[in-house]
Amino acid sequence: MPFDNVPAVALIMGLFGLVILVLLWPGEKQGTKVLRRWGVDDPSPSEVAEAVRYLRRRRFWYPWLFLGLPVLADLAGIRGDSTSVFLATLLIGALIAEVLAQRPQKRARREAGLERRAVRGLVPDWGLALYTVIVVAAVVWLVVHRWWTLLGVAAAVSAVTWLIILLAVRRPSTGDSAADGALRVRSARVAAGLGLAATVTLAIPEVTNLVSWILVVAGLAGWYHLAHRSRAEVVRCR
Repeated sequence: MPFDNVPAVALIMGLFGLVILVLLWPGEKQGTKVLRRWGVDDPSPSEVAEAVRYLRRRRFWYPWLFLGLPVLADLAGIRGDSTSVFLATLLIGALIAEVLAQRPQKRARREAGLERRAVRGLVPDWGLALYTVIVVAAVVWLVVHRWWTLLGVAAAVSAVTWLIILLAVRRPSTGDSAADGALRVRSARVAAGLGLAATVTLAIPEVTNLVSWILVVAGLAGWYHLAHRSRAEVVRCR
């Protein structure tokens, strides 16, 4: 992407992010929907308020990231497209939100859980296996084609993904145990799905043969199943 086009691209992406922010700015309805999707059948008003804060903490950063990431990528000599910018924005926005969430709320009523939180408690074994298999396949594909710059980007994506997951594990409790657990699981699983999708999109910058398309389809399918809790999972948790 020529540098002369970068300001225009950044402006367009920034406006796109602002539109997303306005259209998807969460309220009580969205907070309730997210909690029910992740296992809280009848959320209380305080739990809904926590879910709304959780969503706003992430979406606030989208316009600024859409505006700045194309410029930073061009300065670093990294080629990218709208899909890469979109996934990177969601992933970095999640990272910023998790970093900010590490400071305990002053008025939160702390509730100690009996179980010790761990990565496997947030991301199921099948999700970890799926993530590992597809990411390793994408990395092998990059190595075979000697795309070393993209391999470095893939390593950075994996680092950000796992940092988000680990921060979700150690995030201080908000005091509402059901909502806290549901949102914690959502953070880890959405991060794993985004990391998976972002990695496979790096594997097809120029070559678009059968193998690369299989990687992309597998990555997008893995993203969907990790980031969307199935009805069967909800039923098992009841």
